[in-house]
Amino acid sequence: MTRILPLLALLGPFAASGALAQEPPAAAKPAETFQAPLKNAKGDTIGTIAIRDGANSLVLRVAIQPGGLAPGWHGMHFHAVGDCSDPKFLNSKAHVNHDQSKHGLLNPDGPDEGDLPNLYVTQDGSANAEVTSETPLTGEGGLKDGDGSAVIIHANEDDHTSQPIGGAGDRVACAVIK
Repeated sequence: MTRILPLLALLGPFAASGALAQEPPAAAKPAETFQAPLKNAKGDTIGTIAIRDGANSLVLRVAIQPGGLAPGWHGMHFHAVGDCSDPKFLNSKAHVNHDQSKHGLLNPDGPDEGDLPNLYVTQDGSANAEVTSETPLTGEGGLKDGDGSAVIIHANEDDHTSQPIGGAGDRVACAVIK
């Protein structure tokens, strides 16, 4: 106690005012969330996507109902425009790719911001997956920009290196992010 008193005497009015007390840390910003239906080329809802955007990454959950897609591996990407109005989903344009990186999670010159892991669909045509991405939902470079974005599921698996889409083939499902 004898060592603390001289220190308090030196600090004088600052000690009494609490000016030296540290401010409590700011409360963490709550994660932003988004949900949308996932549709096939006929416009039928075959599942849902749910997105939670946190401080360091975005979490994408994909749920596909039985019979929704062909069994096996399917490429999955964020595309640059939130438009699933045409049956081939070409209005969604190319991948989100603000910095013009090459396609592919395994590409030394990639990945682009739209690259996501493949999705595995079970024998009954259903799937449940949760993947992360550094691409934000909102803010600079975010998916919810002026024209939105889309989650696209392709007919085939993505090899994560070939250009421009890793051999993933046709677009078979789409969800709008706006």
